[in-house]
Amino acid sequence: MKGMTIIVKKVTQFIAPIIFIFGLYIVFYGHLSPGGGFAGGVIMASSFILQILANGEILDKLRQEESGLEFLESGAILGFIIIAALGLILSGSFVFFSNFLHNGVIGRLLSAGIIPIENIIVGTEVCAAITTIFIALVVYKDEVAL
Repeated sequence: MKGMTIIVKKVTQFIAPIIFIFGLYIVFYGHLSPGGGFAGGVIMASSFILQILANGEILDKLRQEESGLEFLESGAILGFIIIAALGLILSGSFVFFSNFLHNGVIGRLLSAGIIPIENIIVGTEVCAAITTIFIALVVYKDEVAL
């Protein structure tokens, strides 16, 4: 994969960080507005996919990024389970995913207990998973073509 023209590469350099920041916004404010971890994670992954499509990457570098993303994905899943288990242990009600944090003031960023934390973890996992799937498809396509 050699990449696209210089115009596409420069526009991608400008647009991809904006897309990523918008995805972060959707993740962080998912408990206050429509959106959340999954939607924000997909938006963040699209910024990485855009960069890969515009710039083109060599297979060795993509394989290296894929292994790093798999590690991030596994860590996010582990974090999700840890937060859920902490709810089971710390809440005193013995309910999985029980809220053990203060709820705060309604309408503020820190107003939903563990839900924003779970949104961040889900957003990280979805971003890593979708980017990993895309990279795996690109690597597989190039290996079959060789």
